[in-house]
Amino acid sequence: MGNKTADISGFYVVGINYKKTDATIRGQFAIGNEQYEKILALAPSYHLSDLFILSTCNRTEIYGFADDAAQLVNLLCTQTAGDRATFVELVYIKRGKTAVEHLFQVAAGLDSQILGDYEIVGQIKQAVKFSRERHFIGSFSERLVNCVLQSSKSIKNQTALSGGTVSVSFSAIQYIREKMAVLDGKKILVLGTGKMGRNTCRNMVDYLGTHNITLINRTEERAAELAAEVNVHYAPWDQLPAEIASSDIILVATNAEQPTLLRSHLEGRGDKLIIDLSIPCNVEESVTSLPGISLINVDELSKMKDETLLKREAEVPKAKAIIAEHIAELMEWQEMRRHVPVLKAVKTKLKELHTCPIFNRLSGEPFPFTTHTDEQIQRVLNGMATKMRHHNQGGCHYIEAINEYIATGNN
Repeated sequence: MGNKTADISGFYVVGINYKKTDATIRGQFAIGNEQYEKILALAPSYHLSDLFILSTCNRTEIYGFADDAAQLVNLLCTQTAGDRATFVELVYIKRGKTAVEHLFQVAAGLDSQILGDYEIVGQIKQAVKFSRERHFIGSFSERLVNCVLQSSKSIKNQTALSGGTVSVSFSAIQYIREKMAVLDGKKILVLGTGKMGRNTCRNMVDYLGTHNITLINRTEERAAELAAEVNVHYAPWDQLPAEIASSDIILVATNAEQPTLLRSHLEGRGDKLIIDLSIPCNVEESVTSLPGISLINVDELSKMKDETLLKREAEVPKAKAIIAEHIAELMEWQEMRRHVPVLKAVKTKLKELHTCPIFNRLSGEPFPFTTHTDEQIQRVLNGMATKMRHHNQGGCHYIEAINEYIATGNN
């Protein structure tokens, strides 16, 4: 992966998120698997070999080692619908330890639109897996992600940061409750049975107590499978116009590049509540001008607050303390990794020293290399490594290790 990956100062994250952009803008920079594949294929031509991309409804971020953040920005924007100028205007750039801390906070749900949203962990795993399978994850990135996931797990187990039931899909249920006091006789249509669609459907069955739900997915088998699992209905894609016309509530979770629910689907079809859970938005924006149509997207859902979120906010200091512990461990590993070339050089030199006739006359040790000698050298190296952890004096420790080895050879 190159020498630059050994220096954490070359590790960057560049991205945009919900804090400065709305769902429409984020949709222009969303990265699907096809775009991700093309980005990795282009990466070597940008002199990049260690990176991964996290693209969710809240953010699009590219993490990796580079000589300059512009390399990552330029590469990412080769495959986005939005232009580079817009991205640069909205981008945040973090480097070194600050970039590392950012990933820890993202994985913990501290940087999510809904505090403590634990779904981000699965998205990070998938993003890294995609890059790893294509050989774009180096040793530091691998260690970093493992530490991040361990930290997130500890936060999940030791705090209530993710306690209660709060997510974008659950917020959709709360919104329906507020807008529809009576659900009896109301027909619900869910478009898309990916992760968001599945979660939303299950939440409606569990928390709204209704089975008057129809699922539609381009791959009909997936809709049929989920419908059987939660005891709701499904319909083939070609029945979409008819199902839209007969529904009172429509949830869109298709995550397509172009709108799935169009103005033409809704004109003259009566009152409807539409919730767009997709990034980019998959409901044609002009539908809001139609009489009787109410449309809400993920940004508006994420503003909903309740007692669960207030309890989560009280857990933030505990989560940050856990993160600090894991970052300290990672930095210690990184520091030791930086010393590996020196330690290897010392080990080689000590072995050469052992075979030196002058040393053998001084130490009285037999000439052949023995297991005892190997253990002796390792003890010296362990002592040297411990000292190097606490004092950045590599050259001094080099000389000290040789002196110590000579001294032990005389005893």
